[in-house]
Amino acid sequence: MNLPTQGAARRESVSIALAGSGGAGVMTAGNMLLEAAAQAGYYGLMTRTSGPQIRGGEAAAMLRVSTFAADSQDDCFHVLAAIDWQNVNRFASEIPLAAESLLLGDPAHGEPPASFTGMGARYVPLPLKELAKQVSGGWPNMVALGVLGGLIGLPADALERAVKKSMKKGGDALAAGLAAVKLGLTEAAKLDGGFPLAPATGGGKRWLISGNAAAGYGPLRGGVRFVAAYPITPATELLEWMSPALSKVGGTLVQAEDELASINMIIGASYGGVPALTATSGPGLALMSEAIGLGVAAEVPIVVVDVMRTGPSTGIATKTEQADLNIALYGLHGDAPHVVVAPNSVSDCLSATQWAVTLAESLQVPAIVLSDQYFGQARAIVERPADPGIKAERVRAPDNAPAYKRYAITDSGVSPMAIPGTPGTMYTADGLEHNERGTPSSQASDHLAQLEKRQRKLAALDCTDRWASVEGDGEIAVVTWGSCTAPVREAFARARADGVKARLVSLRLLAPAQPARFKQALAGVKRVLVVEQSFGGQFFRYLRAEYDLPAEVQSVRRPGPLPFRPDEIHQLLLKWSRT
Repeated sequence: MNLPTQGAARRESVSIALAGSGGAGVMTAGNMLLEAAAQAGYYGLMTRTSGPQIRGGEAAAMLRVSTFAADSQDDCFHVLAAIDWQNVNRFASEIPLAAESLLLGDPAHGEPPASFTGMGARYVPLPLKELAKQVSGGWPNMVALGVLGGLIGLPADALERAVKKSMKKGGDALAAGLAAVKLGLTEAAKLDGGFPLAPATGGGKRWLISGNAAAGYGPLRGGVRFVAAYPITPATELLEWMSPALSKVGGTLVQAEDELASINMIIGASYGGVPALTATSGPGLALMSEAIGLGVAAEVPIVVVDVMRTGPSTGIATKTEQADLNIALYGLHGDAPHVVVAPNSVSDCLSATQWAVTLAESLQVPAIVLSDQYFGQARAIVERPADPGIKAERVRAPDNAPAYKRYAITDSGVSPMAIPGTPGTMYTADGLEHNERGTPSSQASDHLAQLEKRQRKLAALDCTDRWASVEGDGEIAVVTWGSCTAPVREAFARARADGVKARLVSLRLLAPAQPARFKQALAGVKRVLVVEQSFGGQFFRYLRAEYDLPAEVQSVRRPGPLPFRPDEIHQLLLKWSRT
């Protein structure tokens, strides 16, 4: 892999990694660098990785700063700066370097690991600890912040504003931080070479937001006013963001004692007329599966956000994967129609969750949103997401409805839902099969009628263009979903520059399947690459089961935590276009 260069001196995109042991302030400095990029008018993306300890172990912040919107990491990193080398070698596969790369490390902590020097990068000792001692109260991570900002050409005033925004309390700590950053800028000027960015395109008010925060903001826009959840990595930040945000709009967040309690709490809240949500990861989703089935049978709308991590079982809680697809699609017992939605960018985490709330409420079904650790814990500088203006709208039963039938057989499959206390609309809501009035029934005719009713709601779903992102044309197509979309989209841009015509189909609505729309999206396509981040090819098998595919299909897959790089997909597109 080679580092892309756009021009002799200035670059459209620069990638930086900052690593060190827990407590070294790696994430703090990374977040400040990203904030400085935003202050300077650039786009940016920061993903993170850490050891299984979650807190206190080794960590790395991986940033990309660019003049264009980018949701994907690049092929390689221009700079790796290590505050110390404690177990940083564990991230070698996640931080690829090239011969043009710069490797910075403090000689006080020994020599850099062979796993990094073996990639051919140029090593330059940088005495961060000694430099920090020159500032009263100075920290090595703040010196590193100044060095990295200087190497990529961020303005000093942007770095200063970022530090002030982060260290709001001010005082001696702020003064020390600013002095350390200034010292780092001076050291950067002494280094041989750098990776200066091209001038920022600026323009418009951009957001600096995490995928988890976006996935919390979307439901608020959609009308969610009750959240119950049990903390779990990597979904916890979503809940931490929603707690104060909900209180500002009159909503409530409850930390439940476990996942079983949380899913049942939101079913109860929704039954009472309040749009409700929970957030979890794979192990929590497994525990919730029975209660989600209750939501299907009782036709109570709920939203479950699954921020996926590597599995099975506890797996690697701090790493990303797309392997909860099977349980989200097929993990409920019985015939249990429900909605599964997946965002395809950090920004789309907002739109997708808002849409999921709307679908759940309007269809009276559970909706599962599949995000992942890559999106959830990433922070990105993005254009302000437009509000599609979609709100949760539940069909309500009027007061004193004559002979009220909660589960009345309708053409749409949706029946008016009464809120407890509505005069003259009493009914039973539970997990037992029932007749139209809600009375438990074991008759085959009632079971069949309700099965058909619940299925009919999804069969008639009009999802318009939201079902997928379809881009480009040609006889070659890449079909993907979720966080794999970003490297594929960038690979497409490179392939177009090489004269390759290709088509991108990134599914956003995974259930119910959309065979007619999918067929139209692939009209004229002869070859398909299916790209996913799972070991067993869950997405590939799902497509085989639900859709007609061209005769020539190639499954391109790998498990987490390693993301796809744009060049990998680019080379596959080039190879297919030439054969």
